[in-house]
Amino acid sequence: MRMFNETSRMVLSAVALACALPLGLGHAIAQERDVKIAVSIPAATHGWTGGVVYHAEQAEKEIEAAYPNIDVIVSTASSATAQVSSLEDLSATQQLAALVILPFTSEELTGPVEQVKSKGTFITVVDRGLTDPAIQDLYVAGDNIAVGANTARWLSDQLGGKGEIVVLRGIPTVIDDERIKGFSDVIAETDIKILDIQYANWNQDEAFTLMQDYLAKYPKIDAVWANDDDMLLGVIEAVDQAGRKDIRFALGGNGMKQVIEMVKKGDERTPISTPYPPSMIKSAIYMTAGQFAGQAPMRGSFKLDAPLITPENADQFYFPDSPF
Repeated sequence: MRMFNETSRMVLSAVALACALPLGLGHAIAQERDVKIAVSIPAATHGWTGGVVYHAEQAEKEIEAAYPNIDVIVSTASSATAQVSSLEDLSATQQLAALVILPFTSEELTGPVEQVKSKGTFITVVDRGLTDPAIQDLYVAGDNIAVGANTARWLSDQLGGKGEIVVLRGIPTVIDDERIKGFSDVIAETDIKILDIQYANWNQDEAFTLMQDYLAKYPKIDAVWANDDDMLLGVIEAVDQAGRKDIRFALGGNGMKQVIEMVKKGDERTPISTPYPPSMIKSAIYMTAGQFAGQAPMRGSFKLDAPLITPENADQFYFPDSPF
């Protein structure tokens, strides 16, 4: 991360661009869309990526409406191989001013993105970093350490620093490792015992099955941390079916709208969440557009914070029209 004043300028520039968008509408005249910004993202294979697609498409509409010289091209892919193929097609058929990419996997996409970069294309990487950070001009991501740590601090306060909990991991990735590290480091400073921690692959059905196993193995569980809201829904279903009343808290993360609705209503078991918003893709596209339309040079890294989502601030994180 660069110094605070640099990221602050980046944020202010993005805000300035957002404020300028409505003004651009008044100047929208017919002209060639000669600034092409490609957006390459995973397809909507689960809730979070569904949200990514939604926010990317919203950014495309808003930026093209405001700036008639910018063409935003959103491309989705259902696998790393498909994303590589899509990038090759885009690079061969379009003169790209910029590429905004959320890589399906870091290793497989690093080489192809480097090839795009070699043609003079501005590169913005979102969420999953490339194996060579030197390729990117701009990096936008959430704070996975904070997602875990902030949840753990809240949970420790509620449990009085003691109790027995179970944890569900996502898939073996840096993102999951960071969340678990943030959570575990805080819990290690308390008398809370993690009874079990296993992978459920950020999948609701797998989380349901794993939580059934946890419930069968452990007659007393004070709380569950599911690491992700898709998994949280499976956890809650398993707990409800079992009729277990000992579990005081079932927590997730990412800010799925169904979970935000629980928080807004003051649900006793799920009273908080932490954001890892799919809308970060929209922030990244806006920042990238600012490089060409807002005369706001964009360079460096920007990490989104992960404050606790509570009934008091939940509206700020709630997107009712989004699939996530």
